[in-house]
Amino acid sequence: MSGRELHLNINILNSGFHVAAWRAPGSDPSAFVDVGHYVRTAQIAERGKFDAVFLADVPTFAERPEYRPYQALEPTIILATVAAHTTHVGLIGTASTSFNDPYNIARRFASLDLASNGRVGWNAVTTADASAARNFGLDAALAHRERYERATEFAEVVIGLWDSWEDGALVADKDSGRFVDTGRVRAIDHAGKHFRVRGPLNVPRTRQGRPVLVQAGGSEDGRELAARHAEAIFSVARTQEEGIAFAADVTARARALGRARGPIYLPGLATLIGSTEAEVKRREEELWELFPLEFGLQRIAGTLQIDPARLSYDAPLPADAAIPQDGGHTFAEATLTVALRDGLTVRETLRRLGTGTGHRFLAATPEAVADDIEAWFRSGAADGFNLMPDVLPDGLEIFVDHVVPLLQRKGIFRTDYRGDTLRDHFGLARPENSLVATQRAPVSA
Repeated sequence: MSGRELHLNINILNSGFHVAAWRAPGSDPSAFVDVGHYVRTAQIAERGKFDAVFLADVPTFAERPEYRPYQALEPTIILATVAAHTTHVGLIGTASTSFNDPYNIARRFASLDLASNGRVGWNAVTTADASAARNFGLDAALAHRERYERATEFAEVVIGLWDSWEDGALVADKDSGRFVDTGRVRAIDHAGKHFRVRGPLNVPRTRQGRPVLVQAGGSEDGRELAARHAEAIFSVARTQEEGIAFAADVTARARALGRARGPIYLPGLATLIGSTEAEVKRREEELWELFPLEFGLQRIAGTLQIDPARLSYDAPLPADAAIPQDGGHTFAEATLTVALRDGLTVRETLRRLGTGTGHRFLAATPEAVADDIEAWFRSGAADGFNLMPDVLPDGLEIFVDHVVPLLQRKGIFRTDYRGDTLRDHFGLARPENSLVATQRAPVSA
């Protein structure tokens, strides 16, 4: 393959993207706390030559847990286990910049990157969830602007810590007796508004230089954070026009900041695949019959931050429904766009979203899914997708066995890995050490 290459991640949402996935035949309700389930799913993704597995995270008890499983296990614990049972597939974990400290995150992800031989990425999120804030001694989540201001500084500190060792600083020479060249390890001496961090990190640079930095979100502040620091970005796009505009905007912002390229753009894509249109319809109806409508109504109300009592299953959204100003901007905008553009009722909105919160939902045959992915990729609306099958692991198996071969025949997806690190898969160069580059830069008068 020559030229541009499609990228595919699998977003392992425990039993699957669909709210009723855990009730589907053959699904394991305990998968959300079964590390073996994540390992098996990752191995299927590796068989399909996926770039990476991705784990979301919110450090709180789930919304309406009486209705469905949720993301319970800490992502890096899962990914460390997955790393031990795979050889190539990348490992991207989420960690909040609102409820962690930079040193701990830098150390945790660098350690995982060393343990996996360079396959790790960190998805930096700001976490607007009020219940999560209360788990960390706060009465409410930080205001939107403050969260992103903190996140920007957080990312700068983490990158500095990852680069606090120069390549070659670990000497480990038995003959000379020299272990570390301390002249090539430096403190970062960061003193900012939110953090004071001396450094250096206590582990050396990794095989891929440092973990890949990923950002998720589409708000104005989220785009700025991605443009400044992210090497890949996850967000929501429901039409090719939206995807093209989003990618162009973030790329332009990145170049204005002096970067040679923008982040790899990977919008979410939820899939439900059947061998025929009739099979698609049957699978969709079976899942829909298992879906708790009350939960769906509560989910839309939570996304839009309005009183659930104002919603009715068979009525449209209230005329004054709007995008919340402080958190959840991306999913709220996507939900409103779907519902208002087509005049849908709450029930119809839920079905159009595949019971989700805004990501594009595609229920189709393998041929139609492959054609759709190709059209988005070739138009520049996406560099690839953060894939979310309806039910796991069988929804992913169907994709790997029936969609991946079609993408390979189209000449847009790899037939084998050509490298070992996540940067290799994403086509990203090993980054120069930022602290060394700063030292070489001319000092202004």
